[in-house]
Amino acid sequence: MLSGMAFSASAQEVSLYTTREPRLIQPLLDEFTKDTGVKVNTVFVKDGLIERVKAEGDKSPADVLMTVDIGNLLDLVEAGVTQPIDSAVLREAIPEHLRGADNQWYTLSLRDRVAYVATDLDVSAITYEAFADPRWKGKVCIRSGQHPYNTALIAAMIAHNGLEATEDWLRNLKNNLARKAAGGDRDVARDILGGICDIGIANAYYVGRMKNAEPGSDAHKWGEAIKVVRPVFASDKSRGTHVNISGAAVAKHAPNRDEAITLLEYLVSDKAQSMYAKANYEYPVKEGVELDPVVASFGKLVVDPLPLTEIAKHRKQASELVDRVGFNN
Repeated sequence: MLSGMAFSASAQEVSLYTTREPRLIQPLLDEFTKDTGVKVNTVFVKDGLIERVKAEGDKSPADVLMTVDIGNLLDLVEAGVTQPIDSAVLREAIPEHLRGADNQWYTLSLRDRVAYVATDLDVSAITYEAFADPRWKGKVCIRSGQHPYNTALIAAMIAHNGLEATEDWLRNLKNNLARKAAGGDRDVARDILGGICDIGIANAYYVGRMKNAEPGSDAHKWGEAIKVVRPVFASDKSRGTHVNISGAAVAKHAPNRDEAITLLEYLVSDKAQSMYAKANYEYPVKEGVELDPVVASFGKLVVDPLPLTEIAKHRKQASELVDRVGFNN
Protein backbone atom coordinates (compact mmCIF):
# COMPACT_ATOMS: atom_id res chain seq x y z
CA MET A 1 0.00 0.00 0.00
CA LEU A 2 1.18 3.53 -0.73
CA SER A 3 1.16 6.39 1.74
CA GLY A 4 -2.54 7.05 1.24
CA MET A 5 -2.02 10.74 0.51
CA ALA A 6 -4.77 12.39 -1.48
CA PHE A 7 -4.03 13.97 -4.84
CA SER A 8 -4.98 17.62 -5.21
CA ALA A 9 -7.47 18.42 -7.93
CA SER A 10 -4.97 20.76 -9.58
CA ALA A 11 -2.06 18.37 -9.72
CA GLN A 12 -2.82 15.13 -11.52
CA GLU A 13 0.62 14.90 -13.10
CA VAL A 14 4.25 14.51 -12.18
CA SER A 15 7.35 15.41 -14.19
CA LEU A 16 10.25 12.97 -14.29
CA TYR A 17 13.71 14.01 -15.48
CA THR A 18 15.71 10.87 -16.18
CA THR A 19 19.11 9.95 -17.55
CA ARG A 20 17.76 6.43 -18.14
CA GLU A 21 16.34 5.71 -21.56
CA PRO A 22 12.58 6.12 -21.08
CA ARG A 23 11.79 2.80 -22.79
CA LEU A 24 13.47 0.97 -19.90
CA ILE A 25 11.06 2.38 -17.33
CA GLN A 26 8.03 3.29 -19.44
CA PRO A 27 6.12 0.08 -18.59
CA LEU A 28 6.37 0.97 -14.89
CA LEU A 29 5.25 4.54 -15.50
CA ASP A 30 2.30 3.35 -17.58
CA GLU A 31 1.20 1.11 -14.72
CA PHE A 32 1.60 3.99 -12.26
CA THR A 33 -0.70 6.14 -14.35
CA LYS A 34 -3.20 3.31 -14.74
CA ASP A 35 -3.25 2.63 -10.99
CA THR A 36 -3.24 6.24 -9.74
CA GLY A 37 -4.60 8.40 -12.55
CA VAL A 38 -1.49 10.57 -12.35
CA LYS A 39 0.12 11.35 -15.70
CA VAL A 40 3.92 11.14 -15.89
CA ASN A 41 5.68 13.69 -18.09
CA THR A 42 9.01 12.05 -18.89
CA VAL A 43 11.97 14.16 -19.96
CA PHE A 44 15.06 12.24 -21.11
CA VAL A 45 18.20 14.19 -20.22
CA LYS A 46 21.17 12.27 -21.58
CA ASP A 47 23.80 14.74 -20.33
CA GLY A 48 23.85 17.82 -18.13
CA LEU A 49 20.98 16.96 -15.79
CA ILE A 50 22.37 19.09 -12.96
CA GLU A 51 23.08 22.02 -15.26
CA ARG A 52 19.58 21.91 -16.71
CA VAL A 53 17.81 21.81 -13.35
CA LYS A 54 20.03 24.58 -11.99
CA ALA A 55 19.36 26.75 -15.04
CA GLU A 56 15.62 26.29 -14.61
CA GLY A 57 15.91 27.37 -10.98
CA ASP A 58 12.78 27.63 -8.85
CA LYS A 59 10.64 27.58 -12.02
CA SER A 60 11.83 24.07 -12.91
CA PRO A 61 8.96 21.69 -13.71
CA ALA A 62 11.04 18.72 -12.53
CA ASP A 63 9.46 16.72 -9.71
CA VAL A 64 11.60 13.55 -9.70
CA LEU A 65 15.23 13.20 -10.78
CA MET A 66 16.24 9.65 -11.76
CA THR A 67 19.68 8.37 -12.69
CA VAL A 68 22.03 5.38 -12.52
CA ASP A 69 25.27 5.09 -10.52
CA ILE A 70 25.59 6.16 -6.90
CA GLY A 71 28.09 8.84 -7.87
CA ASN A 72 25.61 10.53 -10.20
CA LEU A 73 22.92 10.41 -7.53
CA LEU A 74 25.17 11.94 -4.88
CA ASP A 75 26.24 14.61 -7.37
CA LEU A 76 22.59 15.71 -7.57
CA VAL A 77 22.44 16.04 -3.80
CA GLU A 78 25.77 17.86 -3.56
CA ALA A 79 24.65 20.27 -6.30
CA GLY A 80 21.69 21.29 -4.17
CA VAL A 81 18.99 20.32 -6.66
CA THR A 82 17.20 17.76 -4.43
CA GLN A 83 15.20 17.90 -1.21
CA PRO A 84 14.75 15.49 1.70
CA ILE A 85 11.50 13.56 1.94
CA ASP A 86 10.27 11.58 4.90
CA SER A 87 8.46 8.44 3.78
CA ALA A 88 7.84 5.41 5.98
CA VAL A 89 7.03 3.42 2.82
CA LEU A 90 10.48 4.09 1.35
CA ARG A 91 12.28 3.51 4.65
CA GLU A 92 10.59 0.15 5.14
CA ALA A 93 11.20 -1.04 1.57
CA ILE A 94 14.80 0.12 1.10
CA PRO A 95 17.67 -1.10 3.33
CA GLU A 96 19.44 1.65 5.24
CA HIS A 97 22.72 1.42 3.34
CA LEU A 98 20.86 1.87 0.03
CA ARG A 99 19.30 5.26 0.82
CA GLY A 100 20.56 8.61 1.96
CA ALA A 101 20.90 9.10 5.69
CA ASP A 102 19.41 12.55 5.12
CA ASN A 103 16.47 11.15 3.08
CA GLN A 104 17.72 12.96 -0.05
CA TRP A 105 18.05 9.91 -2.32
CA TYR A 106 16.66 6.39 -2.64
CA THR A 107 17.75 3.25 -4.47
CA LEU A 108 15.10 1.73 -6.75
CA SER A 109 16.99 -1.23 -8.24
CA LEU A 110 20.39 -2.90 -7.97
CA ARG A 111 23.01 -3.81 -10.57
CA ASP A 112 25.44 -6.40 -9.26
CA ARG A 113 28.96 -6.50 -10.72
CA VAL A 114 29.63 -10.18 -11.32
CA ALA A 115 31.96 -12.65 -12.98
CA TYR A 116 31.10 -13.90 -16.46
CA VAL A 117 32.67 -17.36 -16.62
CA ALA A 118 33.01 -19.69 -19.60
CA THR A 119 30.49 -22.49 -19.12
CA ASP A 120 33.13 -25.22 -19.34
CA LEU A 121 35.24 -23.67 -16.58
CA ASP A 122 35.06 -25.24 -13.12
CA VAL A 123 34.55 -22.03 -11.15
CA SER A 124 31.65 -21.77 -8.71
CA ALA A 125 33.05 -19.12 -6.35
CA ILE A 126 35.53 -16.27 -6.63
CA THR A 127 36.56 -13.09 -4.87
CA TYR A 128 37.11 -9.76 -6.60
CA GLU A 129 40.67 -9.87 -5.33
CA ALA A 130 41.23 -13.20 -7.13
CA PHE A 131 40.87 -11.63 -10.58
CA ALA A 132 44.44 -10.39 -10.05
CA ASP A 133 45.82 -13.90 -9.38
CA PRO A 134 48.45 -15.21 -11.85
CA ARG A 135 46.06 -18.09 -12.62
CA TRP A 136 44.11 -15.70 -14.83
CA LYS A 137 47.03 -14.20 -16.78
CA GLY A 138 45.87 -13.42 -20.31
CA LYS A 139 42.36 -14.69 -19.57
CA VAL A 140 40.36 -11.71 -18.23
CA CYS A 141 38.12 -9.33 -20.21
CA ILE A 142 36.61 -6.08 -18.93
CA ARG A 143 35.39 -2.74 -20.27
CA SER A 144 37.21 0.58 -19.72
CA GLY A 145 38.48 1.15 -16.22
CA GLN A 146 37.09 4.68 -16.40
CA HIS A 147 33.52 3.53 -16.95
CA PRO A 148 31.38 4.38 -13.88
CA TYR A 149 30.62 0.67 -13.36
CA ASN A 150 34.33 -0.02 -12.93
CA THR A 151 35.37 3.13 -11.07
CA ALA A 152 32.65 2.27 -8.56
CA LEU A 153 34.06 -1.26 -8.16
CA ILE A 154 37.61 0.09 -7.79
CA ALA A 155 36.33 2.63 -5.26
CA ALA A 156 34.77 -0.22 -3.30
CA MET A 157 38.09 -2.08 -3.41
CA ILE A 158 39.81 1.02 -1.96
CA ALA A 159 37.18 1.25 0.77
CA HIS A 160 37.74 -2.40 1.71
CA ASN A 161 41.48 -2.85 1.22
CA GLY A 162 43.08 0.60 1.11
CA LEU A 163 44.66 2.59 -1.70
CA GLU A 164 48.05 0.86 -1.84
CA ALA A 165 46.63 -2.67 -1.95
CA THR A 166 44.10 -1.61 -4.58
CA GLU A 167 46.82 -0.15 -6.78
CA ASP A 168 48.70 -3.47 -6.63
CA TRP A 169 45.46 -5.30 -7.40
CA LEU A 170 44.71 -3.08 -10.39
CA ARG A 171 48.22 -3.47 -11.82
CA ASN A 172 47.97 -7.26 -11.52
CA LEU A 173 44.49 -7.25 -13.01
CA LYS A 174 45.82 -5.25 -15.97
CA ASN A 175 48.55 -7.88 -16.41
CA ASN A 176 45.83 -10.53 -16.58
CA LEU A 177 43.85 -8.87 -19.36
CA ALA A 178 43.36 -10.86 -22.55
CA ARG A 179 42.77 -7.66 -24.53
CA LYS A 180 42.58 -3.92 -23.95
CA ALA A 181 39.99 -2.78 -21.42
CA ALA A 182 37.35 -1.54 -23.85
CA GLY A 183 33.91 -2.13 -25.32
CA GLY A 184 30.84 -2.91 -23.25
CA ASP A 185 29.78 -5.58 -20.79
CA ARG A 186 28.15 -7.73 -23.47
CA ASP A 187 31.45 -7.72 -25.35
CA VAL A 188 32.91 -9.63 -22.40
CA ALA A 189 30.47 -12.48 -23.10
CA ARG A 190 31.10 -12.19 -26.83
CA ASP A 191 34.84 -12.54 -26.33
CA ILE A 192 34.44 -15.49 -23.97
CA LEU A 193 32.44 -17.22 -26.71
CA GLY A 194 35.18 -16.30 -29.17
CA GLY A 195 37.87 -17.86 -26.99
CA ILE A 196 39.65 -14.54 -26.35
CA CYS A 197 39.14 -14.77 -22.59
CA ASP A 198 37.86 -17.26 -20.03
CA ILE A 199 36.41 -14.91 -17.45
CA GLY A 200 35.40 -11.29 -17.07
CA ILE A 201 33.79 -8.66 -14.88
CA ALA A 202 30.45 -7.20 -15.97
CA ASN A 203 26.92 -6.42 -14.78
CA ALA A 204 24.50 -9.27 -14.21
CA TYR A 205 21.46 -7.65 -15.84
CA TYR A 206 23.07 -7.87 -19.29
CA VAL A 207 23.00 -11.64 -18.90
CA GLY A 208 19.24 -11.51 -18.44
CA ARG A 209 18.98 -9.56 -21.67
CA MET A 210 21.29 -11.93 -23.56
CA LYS A 211 19.83 -15.22 -22.35
CA ASN A 212 16.30 -13.93 -23.04
CA ALA A 213 17.23 -12.66 -26.50
CA GLU A 214 15.87 -14.27 -29.66
CA PRO A 215 17.26 -17.82 -29.97
CA GLY A 216 19.89 -17.92 -32.68
CA SER A 217 20.73 -14.22 -32.32
CA ASP A 218 24.28 -13.17 -31.53
CA ALA A 219 23.22 -11.84 -28.14
CA HIS A 220 21.62 -15.18 -27.22
CA LYS A 221 24.74 -17.08 -28.27
CA TRP A 222 26.89 -14.81 -26.08
CA GLY A 223 24.58 -15.37 -23.11
CA GLU A 224 24.62 -19.13 -23.56
CA ALA A 225 28.44 -19.15 -23.59
CA ILE A 226 28.71 -17.96 -19.98
CA LYS A 227 27.56 -18.61 -16.46
CA VAL A 228 27.32 -16.01 -13.71
CA VAL A 229 29.30 -16.27 -10.49
CA ARG A 230 28.79 -13.53 -7.91
CA PRO A 231 32.17 -12.49 -6.48
CA VAL A 232 32.58 -11.19 -2.93
CA PHE A 233 35.29 -9.13 -1.27
CA ALA A 234 37.84 -11.30 0.51
CA SER A 235 38.19 -8.63 3.19
CA ASP A 236 34.47 -8.50 3.89
CA LYS A 237 33.38 -10.69 6.78
CA SER A 238 29.81 -10.67 5.50
CA ARG A 239 31.01 -11.81 2.05
CA GLY A 240 28.97 -9.35 0.03
CA THR A 241 28.80 -8.66 -3.70
CA HIS A 242 29.41 -5.16 -5.05
CA VAL A 243 26.32 -3.43 -6.41
CA ASN A 244 25.67 -0.16 -8.12
CA ILE A 245 22.21 1.29 -8.34
CA SER A 246 19.52 3.09 -10.19
CA GLY A 247 17.85 5.60 -7.94
CA ALA A 248 15.93 8.82 -7.63
CA ALA A 249 15.39 11.95 -5.61
CA VAL A 250 12.69 14.58 -5.37
CA ALA A 251 13.70 17.84 -7.06
CA LYS A 252 14.29 20.82 -4.79
CA HIS A 253 11.56 22.95 -6.38
CA ALA A 254 9.16 20.12 -7.28
CA PRO A 255 5.80 21.73 -8.06
CA ASN A 256 4.05 18.38 -7.47
CA ARG A 257 5.93 17.20 -4.40
CA ASP A 258 3.21 14.89 -3.05
CA GLU A 259 2.84 13.14 -6.39
CA ALA A 260 6.63 12.86 -6.66
CA ILE A 261 6.76 11.05 -3.33
CA THR A 262 3.89 8.80 -4.35
CA LEU A 263 5.70 7.90 -7.58
CA LEU A 264 8.81 6.87 -5.64
CA GLU A 265 6.66 4.88 -3.22
CA TYR A 266 4.98 3.17 -6.16
CA LEU A 267 8.35 2.24 -7.64
CA VAL A 268 9.22 0.23 -4.50
CA SER A 269 5.86 -1.56 -4.42
CA ASP A 270 5.90 -5.30 -5.04
CA LYS A 271 4.27 -4.81 -8.44
CA ALA A 272 6.76 -2.23 -9.69
CA GLN A 273 9.77 -4.02 -8.23
CA SER A 274 8.72 -7.20 -10.01
CA MET A 275 8.47 -5.23 -13.24
CA TYR A 276 11.99 -3.83 -12.69
CA ALA A 277 13.18 -7.40 -12.28
CA LYS A 278 11.37 -8.82 -15.30
CA ALA A 279 11.62 -5.95 -17.77
CA ASN A 280 15.19 -4.79 -17.09
CA TYR A 281 16.66 -7.87 -15.36
CA GLU A 282 17.90 -5.63 -12.57
CA TYR A 283 17.78 -6.85 -9.00
CA PRO A 284 14.92 -5.52 -6.88
CA VAL A 285 15.86 -3.34 -3.94
CA LYS A 286 12.98 -4.82 -1.98
CA GLU A 287 13.21 -8.23 -0.34
CA GLY A 288 10.91 -11.06 -1.40
CA VAL A 289 10.04 -9.84 -4.90
CA GLU A 290 9.73 -12.47 -7.64
CA LEU A 291 12.72 -12.46 -9.99
CA ASP A 292 13.09 -13.15 -13.67
CA PRO A 293 13.97 -16.88 -13.96
CA VAL A 294 17.40 -16.11 -15.48
CA VAL A 295 18.24 -13.72 -12.64
CA ALA A 296 16.88 -16.20 -10.09
CA SER A 297 19.23 -18.84 -11.50
CA PHE A 298 22.22 -16.78 -10.29
CA GLY A 299 21.30 -17.63 -6.70
CA LYS A 300 20.71 -15.37 -3.72
CA LEU A 301 22.31 -11.93 -3.90
CA VAL A 302 24.11 -10.97 -0.69
CA VAL A 303 24.90 -7.28 -1.06
CA ASP A 304 28.13 -5.79 0.23
CA PRO A 305 26.88 -3.94 3.33
CA LEU A 306 29.43 -1.13 3.03
CA PRO A 307 27.35 2.05 2.59
CA LEU A 308 27.35 3.32 -0.98
CA THR A 309 28.20 6.78 0.30
CA GLU A 310 31.41 5.36 1.78
CA ILE A 311 32.31 3.77 -1.55
CA ALA A 312 31.51 6.95 -3.48
CA LYS A 313 34.04 8.92 -1.42
CA HIS A 314 36.79 7.05 -3.27
CA ARG A 315 35.56 7.68 -6.83
CA LYS A 316 38.19 10.30 -7.62
CA GLN A 317 41.00 8.12 -6.24
CA ALA A 318 39.69 5.20 -8.29
CA SER A 319 39.71 7.23 -11.50
CA GLU A 320 43.23 8.49 -10.78
CA LEU A 321 44.42 4.92 -10.16
CA VAL A 322 43.08 3.80 -13.55
CA ASP A 323 45.24 6.43 -15.22
CA ARG A 324 48.25 5.87 -12.98
CA VAL A 325 48.54 2.18 -13.80
CA GLY A 326 47.69 2.74 -17.48
CA PHE A 327 44.80 0.31 -17.15
CA ASN A 328 43.21 1.19 -20.49
CA ASN A 329 46.47 1.32 -22.48
